[in-house]
Amino acid sequence: MKCIISSLSFCLGFGLALAAAPLRAEQIFAEDLTALPAADVVILGEVHDNPEHHRNQAVALAAIMPKAIVFEMLTPDQATRVPADRSEMAALEQALQWNASGWPDFSMYYPIFTAAPAAAIYGADVPRPDVRAALDKGAAAVFGADAARFGLDQPLDPGEQAARENEQQAVHCDALPADSLPGMVQAQRLRDAALARAVVMAHQATGGPIVVITGSGHARKDWGVPAVLSVAAPELSVLSIGQVELDAGENPPWDKWLVTAAVERADPCAAFGNGGTLGDGG
Repeated sequence: MKCIISSLSFCLGFGLALAAAPLRAEQIFAEDLTALPAADVVILGEVHDNPEHHRNQAVALAAIMPKAIVFEMLTPDQATRVPADRSEMAALEQALQWNASGWPDFSMYYPIFTAAPAAAIYGADVPRPDVRAALDKGAAAVFGADAARFGLDQPLDPGEQAARENEQQAVHCDALPADSLPGMVQAQRLRDAALARAVVMAHQATGGPIVVITGSGHARKDWGVPAVLSVAAPELSVLSIGQVELDAGENPPWDKWLVTAAVERADPCAAFGNGGTLGDGG
């Protein structure tokens, strides 16, 4: 997910992996993206500011040719402003008011919009006021009437809650007060549920397949969008693909994953005044 703290516009690396690897889970490479297993929903993870990850997503999209694409980076309102003709990058960027969004440079994302030019576009970004409300009121109160369908009315298992809080602390450079961590997890759950809701809407409208463009943290099967969809729409088959810049370790939480070179970037923890490390909450 996009970092909650306003001084961080994106999260990097990847978070904790607790669940056992799914059957036939495996590391793949860019050339494998043209022959992915079929699924109703394919979730293509990313590190947001890594251009290679967006190139890989565009390759996968061109092979899948989905009926719809769900973007973490767009609000539902922004998605309605995507023109039928996406051939002009500057016009699309202006229509979306991308420069005001806080996401990395639009030139990295533009090939994703054109790789499947007939696909409908859906947005699942949660407005900042709603994210902040979830910190205090909880995800269910902010999400609305369908909260139970998407599992938001249920508390997390204590072990998962603790793991998620630890991840949020790492993502934010070990700079957060301990009492803020439960709220951060609620905000993450809200974002996961919003992505899952957009997937369900897109599938109902188009019949699928659906591709989701999101951070690799949201793509993880143990507690990201796939986990929410298993509750909200268990009839849908889901393929999750993570992209990371580090060794994925044992039992990575995706069906397939790619490990790429890291991009050069300023120390994202400098804004916190410490030398903490930054993981990937999504």
